[in-house]
Amino acid sequence: MAPEADREALRRLDDEALLAAVRARGPVPRHIAIIMDGNGRWARRRCLPRVAGHRAGRHAVRRCVDACGHLGVEVLTLYTFSQENFNRPEAEVKALWQFLQETIGAERDELDRRNVRLVTSGAIDQLPAPARKALADATAALAGNRGLVLNLALAYGGRQEILRAALNLAARLNSGELAPADVTEAEFARGLYTDGLPDPDFIIRTSGEARLSNFLLWQGAYAELLVSPVLWPDFGGRELLLAVAEFQGRERRFGALPGQGPVDGPAQGAPALDADRWRRLLKVRP
Repeated sequence: MAPEADREALRRLDDEALLAAVRARGPVPRHIAIIMDGNGRWARRRCLPRVAGHRAGRHAVRRCVDACGHLGVEVLTLYTFSQENFNRPEAEVKALWQFLQETIGAERDELDRRNVRLVTSGAIDQLPAPARKALADATAALAGNRGLVLNLALAYGGRQEILRAALNLAARLNSGELAPADVTEAEFARGLYTDGLPDPDFIIRTSGEARLSNFLLWQGAYAELLVSPVLWPDFGGRELLLAVAEFQGRERRFGALPGQGPVDGPAQGAPALDADRWRRLLKVRP
């Protein structure tokens, strides 16, 4: 089937059949990251206050956690509150932290029942004390779980994270813990908030906006991107499964040639070019 016909066939399946079809299509992403956008527009279209959109978005989180658990996804990262979000009106920011505290408390038992482990990425020290305590309590309570890792990006900024990692690396070099010759991407990544987690394979942004918004700039270097027109509160398990099916239909080459995959060597069916011939074609002197 053509890709669009394939997508249409998947859309016609009921939820259980869709899950089975996606499982059968091939490997799923190890790590899915979502920019949850559109809460405000969802509320505005219904003549509701913005906070109503955030509350509706909570149900979308639950649906996506459930779908990822059924698919066997290892990590789900949710862009929950960015550094730039601190520029919103003070009343809204305070309401969001209170809502986070309330949500963590209300969802903790359900996350535990689903064997979900909770971690965070971001400048957590910038959160109000009650929100920090709610997160710390939930993280400790769920630490023994071995299912999906739910990573909440809170007070998070990609540029700020890279700067933090660079300063961490500089301190290790200055102390003599690390020699300049030992600096690698892996050593740099030890200073990232996501240390210990695999890089995202798949980044989804809802609401139709096509930008990264300072999200996982280092980690997402080779992630597949998908922009969904669905506003976050309306995004559910079906939308996530259809997105994963889209991911499964892509060829991830990591800079290699089409058909070659991420493995070194010439593309299948293409003649190999030795180094001297490459130099001649590129007019590069040895």
